[in-house]
Amino acid sequence: MTRVAVIGAGSWGTAVAAIVSQNAPTTLWARREQLAAGIDTEHRNPDYLPGIELPAELRATADVAVACEGADVVVFAVPSHGLRAVLAEARPHVAPGAAIVSLVKGIEQGTLRRMTEVIAEVLVDHDRDHIGVLTGPNLAREVASGQPTASVVAIADATVADALQRVFFAPTLRVYTNPDVVGCEMAGALKNVLAIGAGIADGLGYGDNTKAALITRGLAELARLGVALGGEPLTFAGLAGMGDLIATCASPQSRNRHVGVEIGRGRALDDVVSEMNMVAEGVKTTAAVLELAEQLGVEMPLAAFVGRVLYDGARPAELIPELMMRKAKPELHGMK
Repeated sequence: MTRVAVIGAGSWGTAVAAIVSQNAPTTLWARREQLAAGIDTEHRNPDYLPGIELPAELRATADVAVACEGADVVVFAVPSHGLRAVLAEARPHVAPGAAIVSLVKGIEQGTLRRMTEVIAEVLVDHDRDHIGVLTGPNLAREVASGQPTASVVAIADATVADALQRVFFAPTLRVYTNPDVVGCEMAGALKNVLAIGAGIADGLGYGDNTKAALITRGLAELARLGVALGGEPLTFAGLAGMGDLIATCASPQSRNRHVGVEIGRGRALDDVVSEMNMVAEGVKTTAAVLELAEQLGVEMPLAAFVGRVLYDGARPAELIPELMMRKAKPELHGMK
């Protein structure tokens, strides 16, 4: 029988663990003992999913060795900046043949590594074809409350992909497979940057025309960089690309959009981030995205706009005319 370990008890890790626990014995790892005990005995995670009752079958622990013991599938759901350290802690306890799935939508600072690349570096003896991602338009609270949605599991090995599809599939979560790990992973990281931009537009009081244009042109940027890194173009029109981009740019539940909204209203970034109990990955990912774009010669004006606002203290309203009056081009130019 398949056994699953989910490493990280934030909102998305908890939501995925709750889904998977209906298909296979599942243990959720939380760093804090008090949180783990509450999930294990009271079947709730008030810190990250308040008001949601979790399945009684779901087990939780603060001991990573206990979580990983006997697991055929190990799912990592920790912030990108902490993934390498958590991997090092888990490494002695991860079975060599286990399938590894990342839920982390970010790029490692400094190395510019994708999360599956970080996993492969730390779990050095692991088969890279058994390392993949689960991604898509999946807001944790909606998934945890049983609202219907879809996701995609991307992994190179087709047999492992089929097995993982069965593990994650649920009456309210339709799961597709895709061998394009690079494209799916980059789409998940890049959409957070664009969601901050969409939030800024909302915070400035702009309407639906602006948001539609931003999402559409943002998709062009996302696809340009993703393809330059080896992703397949069609991936960016699917759940991992357009689907996740729409959800993250439009939903009030999106942490990255929330950051943008507050900045657009005139608040300082540090003040906004300091009051959040969950990580908005786009705040750090933007710098890595811009560095990758520069290395590859990929034009990303919207991401650059977000970067100037986040890191240079630029006032969003003052940058809009500059963004709008860039040299006019054919639309398809932006997809090449």
